[in-house]
Amino acid sequence: MSILVVGSVALDSVQTPFGRIKEALGGSATYFAAASRMYNPVNLVAVVGTDFPQEHVQSFREWGVNLDGLQVAEGKTFRWSGRYGYDMNTAETLDTQLNVFATFHPELPESYKESEFVFLANIDPVLQLEILSQIRKPRLTVLDTMNYWINYRKDALTRVMSAVDIVLLNEAETRQYGNTFSLIRSARKILSLGPKALVVKKGEYGAVLFANGGELNDSFFFVPAYPLEKIQDPTGAGDSFAGGFIGYLASRGSTEMADLRRAMVHGSVVASYTVEDFGLGRLRALTREQVQQRYLDFKRFTNFEPTCPWSDSCSHLASVEGGLEGH
Repeated sequence: MSILVVGSVALDSVQTPFGRIKEALGGSATYFAAASRMYNPVNLVAVVGTDFPQEHVQSFREWGVNLDGLQVAEGKTFRWSGRYGYDMNTAETLDTQLNVFATFHPELPESYKESEFVFLANIDPVLQLEILSQIRKPRLTVLDTMNYWINYRKDALTRVMSAVDIVLLNEAETRQYGNTFSLIRSARKILSLGPKALVVKKGEYGAVLFANGGELNDSFFFVPAYPLEKIQDPTGAGDSFAGGFIGYLASRGSTEMADLRRAMVHGSVVASYTVEDFGLGRLRALTREQVQQRYLDFKRFTNFEPTCPWSDSCSHLASVEGGLEGH
């Protein structure tokens, strides 16, 4: 099933304690497409300038991404420069040059309007609403946003949150929108607007799914981050999480709760590969087989009732637990 992403394609310059890259291919739509292309065909809508390197266009083509919606405008491509310290949950923005992205107005090719799974990456919520109005019969719509839009476009953001199926935010944005320290209270406030689910990205601590229409103990799901010894660059982790999450759902053709939970794991797995190298270094050649291996690792890591190799000890443990349950 086809996937549509509308967002940014940029040239990123990033510094971390472990190295740096300069004007590498980046942007929200880029990371999403690089992640979700492993699952299903991707239709991309974004804008670049006339200075955008052809080698990057070739990268998209090698991933099988449909570029009919990629606009080339007179001027320079969007550029972002940032720095991370040893706490990689927060980036320090050094420079932002919107360039042609400042006047970006998404235009959907006719064939894109039939897309079934839609990701509205971090752009002006007014534009997100315009895009939604052009999609004919989407099966799933997901939006991401940022603190700027919460501060300066909250009314429009509220309208688009009410119109989509899933809202995807980081922890700080969730609390900011809800205007409370409590993540759960903020989640309830967002879900009261109408989306079926809220996914809260918690960086190195994983992600949380809040589903609408049920008690907390029935609708809450948590997935940890994959344990890594080597982390180089967290840029794009959130968008690649979205790519794995939506990509898996599109491959299943499902939005059922069981598949939403599995999709959370796929998102966490894909993001874990992203942060292991600078930019798109790890995502470029990532395969579904590699994703599946870490997915199986997750099943082992999170199983708190493993098979016990010592039959006598297991029998004793079972009897103790049985006794406790009786009380």
